[in-house]
Order: sequence, then C-alpha cells, then structure tokens
Amino acid sequence: MLQPSHQSLQVAAVPADGVSPARAQSSAWGGVPVRDRNDDAPWHTEAVCRRDEAGLFFAPSKEPTAARLSREEAAKRVCARCPVMVECREHALLQPEPYGVWGGLTAAERRVVLARRRRRDLELKKAAHTAGIAAAG
Repeated sequence: MLQPSHQSLQVAAVPADGVSPARAQSSAWGGVPVRDRNDDAPWHTEAVCRRDEAGLFFAPSKEPTAARLSREEAAKRVCARCPVMVECREHALLQPEPYGVWGGLTAAERRVVLARRRRRDLELKKAAHTAGIAAAG
C-alpha cells in the first residue's frame, strides 16, 4: 500500500512549540512564526504538521463532503501557524502534489493556482513577443 508522500517528511523531531527559536521570528501579520531563510536545514524539519496525524492532511477513501470540508479547514488552521507554509506550498506546486493539504491549499486550490500561473506566464511571453516585434519594426 502506498503511503502519502507527506509521511517521508517525518524524519527529525520538531520542538514542542513547532518552531526553533534560533530559526524563527514573528511575522508582521499576527505573530505567525516565519522561518529564517538563511537556514541550511531542509524546510520540512520546521513543519508544524509533522506533529499532527497525516489523516488530517490526506482524505480517507469515500469521505463525505461535509467531513472533508471540516478536515481540510482543520488542516488549513495548522498550516496557518506554520513557519514554512510558503516553502511547503511551493513544494506542492512544483512537484505537483496531487493529494492532500499542502501549504494551506487543497489539491483543487493548487490546480487553480497552477492554472493562473500558466496563464500569467503565457501573457508575459505574449507581451514580450509583441514588444520585441514593435522594437524590431
């Protein structure tokens, strides 16, 4: 049986408060810890979700809609206080992770973000191409 890729992140212990004092600082929005970007340790060593059940972040089969929405909101609350939420989200977008809540986004929400990024990149390429033609002509 395949295990969610989230399981592989459970390698090292995370301090009881979820944030290493030497590696985190308060953010400007609500005191949520933010990881020190100069740290050489892998981002997932600071992940708050390492202490929670994987079941909170990954759906069981045939989960009723109301239960799924409730579980996803609970997972997002965990993500909201995580110092590596941005790194986690980018990991899930770059992989791309097809299941679970990563970086505060569900799989469906990540698909929307990826579609917007593709559209934006296409528009930027089109604008650069048009500007190149105008400069040459």
